[in-house]
Amino acid sequence: MFGLGFPELIVILIIIIMIFGAGKLPEIGSAIGKGIRSFKKATHEPDNPDANEKKKEIKEGDKKP
Repeated sequence: MFGLGFPELIVILIIIIMIFGAGKLPEIGSAIGKGIRSFKKATHEPDNPDANEKKKEIKEGDKKP
């Protein structure tokens, strides 16, 4: 991908462990995961918030007798 092989990834992982410590790695991983999830959610939502309200009104109108 970027010319990184297994030895280079091991060196990067060792440097990260030295900087942050082994105890902080799960916290960093969960923070990155939350950021990616929120980014994906933001990219899939429509830009116009009024569009969501109109869709809800249409769905509610269909349910009424």
